[in-house]
Amino acid sequence: MAIIRRHRVLAFFLLAYVLTWGAVPWRSFFAPGVLIAAVIVVALTEGVAGLRAMGSRLIRWRVRWVWYVLALAVPLGVQLAATGITRGLGAPAPDVDELEVWYALPMAIGLAVVNPLQAPLAEEPSFRGWAQVALQRGRTPLAATSLMAVGVTVWHAPLFVMPEFGSSPVEALATVGVTFWYAWLFNHASGSALLTLIAHATEGAVETSTLWEAPADTARMALAYGLVWCLVAVALIVVDRRFWTAPSPPLEDEPPRAAYGAQPAT
Repeated sequence: MAIIRRHRVLAFFLLAYVLTWGAVPWRSFFAPGVLIAAVIVVALTEGVAGLRAMGSRLIRWRVRWVWYVLALAVPLGVQLAATGITRGLGAPAPDVDELEVWYALPMAIGLAVVNPLQAPLAEEPSFRGWAQVALQRGRTPLAATSLMAVGVTVWHAPLFVMPEFGSSPVEALATVGVTFWYAWLFNHASGSALLTLIAHATEGAVETSTLWEAPADTARMALAYGLVWCLVAVALIVVDRRFWTAPSPPLEDEPPRAAYGAQPAT
């Protein structure tokens, strides 16, 4: 227990890998494993107060309206930009009915927000609602988010390398870039994992891998999508450099940091 308390974030990621990847032999990816891992580690290291804080971040809806707009607009803007780049590289118009896509989009986002078997509802309370906060104790947001990007990308690794999941290694670019976007949104929206949940659900609402039948066009889209997210991450770091490089301010519901010792969480 002393080791787990001292290295609670590392313990969380290792347990998340075990629980999620445990389904890989059956050609599946158990996304809820990351939430189960977070609940177990938080219960063991922070008790009821830690679980209450993690839960409160998931239902924190009283934030400025601009963050709701950005949570929806930025992921959709990235998808549109990546689609435009893909078409500029020679791909035909996407093989979808645009009116039907936009008509169904609110429903797709809503289902992703509330469905416990989909990745957003499993990831956001865990990655942003707890691990991001824990890593920021004693670190700048830039350092904490860099560690998060590594941990989250490794967690997704089976999706990138197993053909049955329909992804490719280049999609790791998008995972890294979007991790910085989620961290920036989470911290600016008063530590609301609800806002990152909405952003995550929006980001996954349009399945970009099905927009074209030709594998070459799909590969171009995956590369363009990852590069656009990386550009968003770089832009956020450059434009808001003071936020990323200053010591992370504690959240309102965060327990006193002295309770965790002087060393940053690992």
